[in-house]
Amino acid sequence: MSNQTEKITALYCRLSQEDENKGDSNSIQNQRAILEKYAKDNGFENIQIFIDDGYSGVSFNRPDFQRLLELMEQGKVSTLITKDLSRLGRNYIEVGNYTEMLFPRWNIRYIAVNDNYDSLYSEGNEFAPFKNLFNEWFARDTSKKIRAVVKAKAERGERVSTQIPYGYKKDPDVKGHLLIDEETAPIVRRIFELCAQGMGATNIGNVLRDEKIFKPTIRRYHEQGIYGTVTDTDKPYGWTAETIGRILKNEVYLGHTINCRTRVISYKDKRQVDVPKNEQYRFENTHEAIIDKETWDAVQKVREGKRRRNNMGELDKYSGLLYCSDCGSKLYFVRGKSIKPSDYNFICSRYRKHIGEQLCTAHRIREVALDEIILEETRRITYYARTKTREFVELINKKSSSENRRELTAKTNELAKLEKRNAELNTLFKRLYEDNVLGKIPDERFSKMMGNYEAEQKELIAFTAKAEETLKAAEQDKVDLRVFLETIRKCTDIKELTPEIVNRLIRRIEVHKSAKIDGRKRVKLDVYFTAVGLIDIPDEKELLELMEEIRKSA
Repeated sequence: MSNQTEKITALYCRLSQEDENKGDSNSIQNQRAILEKYAKDNGFENIQIFIDDGYSGVSFNRPDFQRLLELMEQGKVSTLITKDLSRLGRNYIEVGNYTEMLFPRWNIRYIAVNDNYDSLYSEGNEFAPFKNLFNEWFARDTSKKIRAVVKAKAERGERVSTQIPYGYKKDPDVKGHLLIDEETAPIVRRIFELCAQGMGATNIGNVLRDEKIFKPTIRRYHEQGIYGTVTDTDKPYGWTAETIGRILKNEVYLGHTINCRTRVISYKDKRQVDVPKNEQYRFENTHEAIIDKETWDAVQKVREGKRRRNNMGELDKYSGLLYCSDCGSKLYFVRGKSIKPSDYNFICSRYRKHIGEQLCTAHRIREVALDEIILEETRRITYYARTKTREFVELINKKSSSENRRELTAKTNELAKLEKRNAELNTLFKRLYEDNVLGKIPDERFSKMMGNYEAEQKELIAFTAKAEETLKAAEQDKVDLRVFLETIRKCTDIKELTPEIVNRLIRRIEVHKSAKIDGRKRVKLDVYFTAVGLIDIPDEKELLELMEEIRKSA
C-alpha cells in the first residue's frame, strides 16, 4: 500500500465548448465533485486534479492531459479516474489505444465511473469499445450540426468568429456588432501607415516592440483572462511578422465582415486551411472602418509587390513598378559597396540574365535620374489635378470615353451572350441525358456529343470570367479615381519621393531604350498613374479648348 500512496491518483476532468452548452451535468465543478467523492469513498490517496476546460475530445493535444501523460510515462501515476469514457476522449481509436495498450504497459489502473469501467476487472468492460465508438459518432454528429448552424449564421451576415479583431471591442447593446476600441485602433492605423511607407512586417513588429506595445494575445490575456496556445507572457511585446501580416490583410478594418475565410480539415483534425474567396461570405460596411480605402489600397499594393530588403538592408521604393517597355520584364536594381550611390541603376532583368543572347537591351537608367523624372512628373500631374480638378476629371473621362466605352459595351454584350449560351448548354445536357436513358441516343453518340458540349462550356466559363474581370476593373477604376483625387489633395508640396507616395500614386513605370538626343543619351519613361493611366497634361491652348467643351456641355 505504501508504494500505492507514493504514486498519484489522477482525477481528470474535461469539458469542450459543445459540452458546455449541454448544461451543468457535464460542468467541470460537477465532474470534480463526482471524482473526489468516488476517490474518497474507495480509499484512493495522493490525489491530483487535472483539468482541460474548453478542449474537444477528438484531439488529445490538451495541456493538462499532456502534462498527465508525462507523469504516466515517468511511472508516477497509479490510477486514472474520469467521470466517463467520453471525458478521456471521443476518438475511439485513440481511446482504445490508451485503454488497451498504453495504460496496461504503464501499469495504470483506469476507471470511468459512470460507465462502470474498471481496468482492474475484466467483467463489465466488454462493451467499452462500443461505448467509445458511440462517443466518436456523437462527436462527429455534434460537429456536423455545429457547422450547419455556423454556415446559416455566416450566410445571414452574422459574425461567426468568437474572437474580437484587434482594434475593436464588443458592442454591449447589439450582439455580434463591433465597436472601435480607442486604445488599440490607433495601433492598427500605425501598422498600416508604416507599411504604406514601405516598412516590412518584421520591422513594423520591431517598432512596436521597442515602443513596448502589448501584442494582441497578451492584451487579450490581460483584459479577458484568455490564455491561448500562442500566449507567451515572457515576450509581451514580441510582435511577429505573421501577426502583422494577418492584420494587414484583414478586411475587417475596412468595415467589412468576411465569414468562413478558413475551415478545419475535419472534426478530428483541427488544423485550419484557407477557403477560396468565391466560397467565402462577404458583407460590406457592417461596422465602422478603422482604415480608409486609400490607405488599404496603398498597403495591398506594397504587399503584392513583395517588397524585400536588398543586400544593403534597405527597401526599394520602385519594387514591383518598373518594367521594360520592349520585352515587359521587370527591371533589376543594381547597387553594391563598390558602386557609387550616384551610379546605382536599374536594368532589364531579361537582358541581365541573358547577356550575349540579344534577347533584349539593357534599358539602363540611373536611380538619381529616375527619381528626378518621377518627382517632376508627379509634381506636374498632382498640381494640375489639384488646381484644375474639374478639367482634370473631364480630361480623364474624355481620354477613356469613346474607345473604352465601346470596349465596355462590347464586353457587356459579349458577357450576356456567354451567359445565355451557358444556360442553353445546361438545358442540352439535361435533354441529352434523358434521351440517352430512354434509348433515343446510343451511348457512343451520347459520349461524343457530351464531350463536345463540355469542352465548349469549359471555354465559355473561361471567357465569362475574363469578361467579368474586365467589367469589374472598369468599375474599380471609377473608385480608384476618387481615391486618387483624395490622395493628391493631401500632396500639396512633394519635396521628395517616398515609398508611400510612389505606391499611392503610381501603378506602373515603363522604361524605354535610351536614345541620343542633341548629343546626349536620354531615357523616355511612361508613367501610369493609379486610375489615371498614362496621361499628357494639356498645354494652354488645349486647356482653353477643353474648358470651352465643358462650358458647352454644362
